[in-house]
Amino acid sequence: MNKAIISTDKAPAAIGTYNQAVKVGTAVYLSGQIPLVPETMEVISQDFEEQTHQVFKNLIAVCEAAGGELQDMVKVNIFLTDLSHFAKVNEIMAQYFRTPYPARAAIGVKELPKAVQIEIDGIMELPSTN
Repeated sequence: MNKAIISTDKAPAAIGTYNQAVKVGTAVYLSGQIPLVPETMEVISQDFEEQTHQVFKNLIAVCEAAGGELQDMVKVNIFLTDLSHFAKVNEIMAQYFRTPYPARAAIGVKELPKAVQIEIDGIMELPSTN
């Protein structure tokens, strides 16, 4: 297995024993992104919509560092501390993805790192270069 570590300063640095993403073949496994501003490593705000947009910006940066784009994601997992935000997540997600949408799970959790309200991870499949 040939693993390539993906890292960019345009997304928050890893704050634990993990990498922003790992590429194996044409699959890229993205670690969870929370709404940290990369330059400050601080949570963008307590506003759910602002947090969600920042998470997508962070995901875009990691996807681009891996040689792809957000639209190449084939699976996303959305972790929410309040499932009543589900409709808002759908609305915001539609601003970042076009059809065909990736497979997705939305999971309610008790808490997330740094007391944020949302975290998203996923898998990206890079276009074949053959």
